[in-house]
Amino acid sequence: MDTSFLDLITIENIIAYGTPVVGAILVIIIGFWIANAISKMVAKRMKKNGVDDTITPFVQSLIGTGLKVMVLIAAAGMVGIEVAGFVAILAAASFALGFALQGTLAHFAAGVMLLFFRPYKVGDLVTIGGGQTGTVEELAIFNTILATLDNKRVIVPNGTVGSNIITNISGQGIIGVELTYGIGYNDSIDAAREAILAVGKACPWILDDPAQGVVVAEHGESSVNLATRPFCKSEHYWDTFFYMQENVKKEFDKRGISIPFPQQDVHMHNVQ
Repeated sequence: MDTSFLDLITIENIIAYGTPVVGAILVIIIGFWIANAISKMVAKRMKKNGVDDTITPFVQSLIGTGLKVMVLIAAAGMVGIEVAGFVAILAAASFALGFALQGTLAHFAAGVMLLFFRPYKVGDLVTIGGGQTGTVEELAIFNTILATLDNKRVIVPNGTVGSNIITNISGQGIIGVELTYGIGYNDSIDAAREAILAVGKACPWILDDPAQGVVVAEHGESSVNLATRPFCKSEHYWDTFFYMQENVKKEFDKRGISIPFPQQDVHMHNVQ
């Protein structure tokens, strides 16, 4: 048998079938690179035009994913796979994956709803997902990413967020800081009120409007509890909270106002 003829056939087959495969691989590599570049360019333009940081990463991810699917379809056509058949296979695979990834798809759907209704945005201090509190860093397709006060990165699935109560602590621009201070029953309410208001007046973050007030909230078992709610800008919530907690105690000490602790009186009876 003429081996040269077989070699020629083999080379022709390699060229005939290998060229489209190589071309398809190049299309995928270059196409994915272009898809990433376009999605980043869109995100950059959205930021330049002042689009909310909450929307930008979501749209960027959707555009990138959509373009990559188109690249895969084009590459499939180059190797001889009919586009209609490929789309049908892709649809069938997506349908099958839909059952296997119901939870993931639920998180995606919840992310779309969160993006549409906007209960919070990037930079807001929130309590979500059944009790996770932190500043929103990113609303992604499947998750919401929080940065906690102690610099932890908490990733909460969007489905969990959507099925729980969402408390947006800072989304209104200004926020009231709920504080309660207990004083002894023998201490002056007016003196304690004056001390709390003096500390609030000195706090650099507390706003003049609405004005801070101090009221008697409760006659407790061991103390008279005074409540106050100074308002500040949302980004200064924790600064205000910790400033008040520390300096009210110092001011009480200066003025001789006691902060009682729970105690019991025990009476002994001599039974003959």
